[in-house]
Amino acid sequence: MIRSFRLRLTLWYLGFFSLLFLLFGLFLYGRLAASLQHRLDDTITGQARTAATLFADEYREQDGDPWKAASEIVGNDLRGQQLAIFAGGSLLAFGGPATPAQYAAIAAQAARSPGPDVLVPVPGLGPAGSRAAVHRRDVDGDDYLVVACQPLDATAADLRVVREVLFLATPLLLALAGFGGYLVARRSLAPLGWMAEQARRIGGSNLDARLEIGRAAEELEVLAESFNGLLARLDQTFGGMRRFVADASHELRTPIAVIRGEADVALSQDRSAAAYRETLAVILDESRRLSRLVDDLLNLARADAGNAQLQMREFYFDDLLRDCCRSVQALAAARGVAVECRSPEDVPYRGDEELLHRLAMNLLDNAIRHTPSGGQVVVSLELFDSGLCIRVSDTGSGIAPEALPHLFDRFYRGDRARSRQDGGFGLGLAIVKWVAESHRGAVEVSSQPGAGSTFTVSLPR
Repeated sequence: MIRSFRLRLTLWYLGFFSLLFLLFGLFLYGRLAASLQHRLDDTITGQARTAATLFADEYREQDGDPWKAASEIVGNDLRGQQLAIFAGGSLLAFGGPATPAQYAAIAAQAARSPGPDVLVPVPGLGPAGSRAAVHRRDVDGDDYLVVACQPLDATAADLRVVREVLFLATPLLLALAGFGGYLVARRSLAPLGWMAEQARRIGGSNLDARLEIGRAAEELEVLAESFNGLLARLDQTFGGMRRFVADASHELRTPIAVIRGEADVALSQDRSAAAYRETLAVILDESRRLSRLVDDLLNLARADAGNAQLQMREFYFDDLLRDCCRSVQALAAARGVAVECRSPEDVPYRGDEELLHRLAMNLLDNAIRHTPSGGQVVVSLELFDSGLCIRVSDTGSGIAPEALPHLFDRFYRGDRARSRQDGGFGLGLAIVKWVAESHRGAVEVSSQPGAGSTFTVSLPR
């Protein structure tokens, strides 16, 4: 199998051109043959009519003697034509190389056809055969047949010349067409070579580079734009991965450094049991933070890979929301924040209860941590025909407008120092978005600095 696209394109072009040229040659040859035969038929038909008119005039001059009139007309040898005249089936006179039997066969064949003029092919007469025209003429009440016969040698010679020209011209034209097709294919596909060379120079370190093909064909421009779009998406993905790795490394470094530091201090000298317990408490707390961070990273990695499996089951969403509110009461009380839960009774829903529980907990935890003492957090559950809506509103400091587009990015914090101090990693809202989208829902946020924020999660039934 030919793998060169340039050569395959050339062969397809050559095959199509050959087919067109063959069809054109057959059409031209057929039209020329028909035209030459039509011209010959007109010529011999005119000769037969002219000879019949002259025979009628000569018949009257010879006082009604058809034999003398026929002999006179045939003997004149008008323009070298081959003539024969019949009267009632009897041959009166004939001329040319045709025999009386051949003329009789022509007359018999014409007698079976109606009309004053009949065209009859005459095989075997001449190298290429002959063509005869038979004209009926009534002279003084008697029926006469005038036969004009002419060989097809001249017509055959003309067609032979046309065939020779076509046979000689075909290889030359096909060779020129193949060479021209190869040049056209090579020139048309040249931008693909430029694109391939540029693509080979693009790697992970220069994904911001783009293909340049100049004034290429429209189809190649579409290909280049599609490839550049792919490069842009890859650049964005690789950039997100680099930031993700850098942020994850930064988040992991802090608790690991705390654990290592506490262990080094504890092992540097003998201490009391209380001091060891305090050190172990710090290590346990940081280990829990590490475990929570690793779980979050693992869940997000599975979501990115498409391997996260939802454990779908029936449950009551209002019960889930009230459980979440009870779970955060201790944290809210420690910060002086009031939590209010508003929900109708008995709201059935089918989904992953554990993930949705985590979604609600993350929203509540985020709202409580960003609400000052004396503030309030309100959680409401609303029902619609198409699904349900969860709203978590707080009376906190709000979110700056420039931070809203990045709020659901991983490891993003509007206030990095305070979030790290509060134990957050910047992954809570990213997990909220993933859980909502995995249930074919969406999450939105509205906020004004100094007036609080409202997170809205819409979930279809």
